[in-house]
Amino acid sequence: MLSVSKQFTLGKNERLKSRKQIEKLFGEGKSFVVGPFRIYYLTQGMLNSQYSPKESFRTMFNVQFGVGVSAKNFKRAVDRNRIKRLTREAWRLQKNALKELVRGSNKQLHVFFIYTGKELPDFVTVKDKVAVALKKLSAKVNENDPANS
Repeated sequence: MLSVSKQFTLGKNERLKSRKQIEKLFGEGKSFVVGPFRIYYLTQGMLNSQYSPKESFRTMFNVQFGVGVSAKNFKRAVDRNRIKRLTREAWRLQKNALKELVRGSNKQLHVFFIYTGKELPDFVTVKDKVAVALKKLSAKVNENDPANS
């Protein structure tokens, strides 16, 4: 069991940063819409040896997360960064149930949120929408798991 201080972090290895993994997510992954977010996700078995040794360390982490905001809708980087910060914080506080579910199914999950709204949201709105998205993701991970069928 992780300590409370480690439990609610969003560490470097939990962030989806690899260009190769992001391209694979958008190419092969599935998506759904919740409120102002479009969520892309891709589940994979843990026994994938397609990564280089450098990337294989990152694949030990069951859930990796990324977020993006369109520069077309928000011209100012300050606004884009604020939305990304709010989304990451909402994810960080609520991710643990999904993380345990994915770890239990011995899979790996890549998730990418894209904010498609036209107005700056407040934290309560973002947190509620991320909670709904996490419930949907949990259901989709469960339905893909043959052990639960």
